[in-house]
Amino acid sequence: MRILGLILSFIVFVSCLNDKNTPLAYQPIVVDTTTATNPVLPAGPAVTSCSPDTVYFHQTILPLITSNCAMSGCHDAISKKDGVILTDYTNIMREVKVASPTSSDLYKCLIETGDDRMPPAPAAEFSLANKGLVLKWIQQGAKNNSCNASAISCDTTAVSFSVTVFPTLKTYCTGCHSGTTPSAGIDLNSHAAVKVYAANGKLMGSINHTAGYKPMPSSTSKLGSCEISQIKSWISEGTLNN
Repeated sequence: MRILGLILSFIVFVSCLNDKNTPLAYQPIVVDTTTATNPVLPAGPAVTSCSPDTVYFHQTILPLITSNCAMSGCHDAISKKDGVILTDYTNIMREVKVASPTSSDLYKCLIETGDDRMPPAPAAEFSLANKGLVLKWIQQGAKNNSCNASAISCDTTAVSFSVTVFPTLKTYCTGCHSGTTPSAGIDLNSHAAVKVYAANGKLMGSINHTAGYKPMPSSTSKLGSCEISQIKSWISEGTLNN
């Protein structure tokens, strides 16, 4: 009986092999990724959320400082007026006191008056809002942080000059292009002035780094894709003073 049982088991095993056409050991295992406990999924881009209450160094502070303070003759790496360089995080941090934000030279020079105020006249002084951003960044730990909102979401449908376009220009451009002696004679500190350069194509040509136009904010620095799209949208809507 034992021999007969073994023979019958062998016959059933061979029958299974013939039905599957391939050896059982080589049958593919299919994992349903919708129900598997630990499915292996294709790698995708990391999702990052930008906090509206956080001041980011690379998107706000660095552009403000470099466009207002790190120009030739002032605090760039060549001129380094008074031994101060403000072109990068490491050097900017030499003027920061995280433990005492309001005592930081970076902030104190912005709220000074007369000849001690930075940037010095005839350059325009920082707005109250931008002074507040610098102080808030220091209060938040003066981190070397970055968050590209352009890569997450970009609203180009509700763009206005006062809320969208002008604040971008204030951050990246008016440090050079404002005051009594604006760089290259280009003043971008009012709607009327900005509208002129929007109409003749120079604004979009420069921020897009288009061949034949001077790249702005500089040849090595470009606005984010969201900011460029928003300015383009404002122009296409008629450069309204809204």
